[in-house]
Amino acid sequence: MTAIPALADLQARYAALQGRGLKLDMTRGKPSPEQLDLSEGLVTLPGNRDHRTETGEDARNYGGVQGLAEVRALFAAVLGAPPERIVVGNNSSLALMHDCIAYALLKGVPGSARPWSKEEEIRFLCPVPGYDRHFALCETYGIGMVPVPMTAEGPDMDVVEREARDPRVRGMWAVPQYSNPGGETYSDATVSRLARMETGAPDFRLFWDNAYALHHLTERRPVLRNILEACAEAGNPDRAIVFASTSKVTLAGAGLAMLASSEANVRWYLANAGKRSIGPDKLNQLRHIRFLRDQTGIDALMDGHRRLLAPKFRAVTETLARHLGGTGVARWSEPEGGYFVLLEVPEGCATRVVTLAAACGLALTPAGATHPYGRDPQDRLLRLAPSYPKLAEVEAAAEVVATCVLLAAEESREAGGSGRVAA
Repeated sequence: MTAIPALADLQARYAALQGRGLKLDMTRGKPSPEQLDLSEGLVTLPGNRDHRTETGEDARNYGGVQGLAEVRALFAAVLGAPPERIVVGNNSSLALMHDCIAYALLKGVPGSARPWSKEEEIRFLCPVPGYDRHFALCETYGIGMVPVPMTAEGPDMDVVEREARDPRVRGMWAVPQYSNPGGETYSDATVSRLARMETGAPDFRLFWDNAYALHHLTERRPVLRNILEACAEAGNPDRAIVFASTSKVTLAGAGLAMLASSEANVRWYLANAGKRSIGPDKLNQLRHIRFLRDQTGIDALMDGHRRLLAPKFRAVTETLARHLGGTGVARWSEPEGGYFVLLEVPEGCATRVVTLAAACGLALTPAGATHPYGRDPQDRLLRLAPSYPKLAEVEAAAEVVATCVLLAAEESREAGGSGRVAA
């Protein structure tokens, strides 16, 4: 076990960090300006008088709620569905998830006996640690949240299968590849069990948010089993709705959002979306097809992202290892993709680490963001987002985090706590 500096020494180190006048932000997984620059060519596309699709449609006009056929074909492999079962919208996949929940509440989904809002109570299964924006959607609409612990294989399927038998459970969130924030990729066995499990509600829906499918940090490419195929094979073709976007591929504020599902679910979505809008921004879809062109173009662009992101993630994990390795006061993920590092600190210390970091000029995601209602009952998990700051700033931020963890842990130990992460 590596010795931990005395509390007085840690306090002196902390005071020195405070004196540096840092102003750093690692709160959200935003692409950096350098990443956005990779897609600067989009801004001048599709170009003067270039507004015709492959079928001759004028992309400047109304219509086409499902999105351009050529764009749906381009992303068919990413979504794991044929183009006719894909919808391409505007820039936010979160907006598509929101609309699906809103339509389900107001109208029900295929297989519903009535709108979800007419049920006495509805619940969603929520893998924990998980994505705070998923939890916020449930909280906004009064959907109860049932925490499910994550494992290295994905959500604990024994818990999922038990809870899914409750007829009040209408859905489940999933970030199946490079999960937010732990970085796990669901195993084939987990995907299979999700597809075939018994559910108490016949209209149960799996909200499959594959946000990081293209965001590799290493040369290794884990293969995620196709959930739509698995559900169809299990006799539950309508169970999963897959979501993705180019928000962290091209321009975060001007990307494309997509969903894919069964024929019945796509018909249901389009019937409702067609009342909301006469069509998406097809010029933006056209510029994306001009810019990305094909899978080779997508791969080349993502290699550019990886070259910018991988050093930042290494800086975080190497700095944590240098300062915290062997001390027993922390554990952290070393993700192969995605946008986050998950940091575990001693029970009761996460909020203190965030407070200490803020006083050093480093903004971190609030403790508890990894849990429903923003409450981590053990106050031990933190989500670090290294993507936006410059590399030197990431290195400085990681040093601040490590020092704050050591200081919080020693304060806890002196106050009678263990000051160590659980074995």
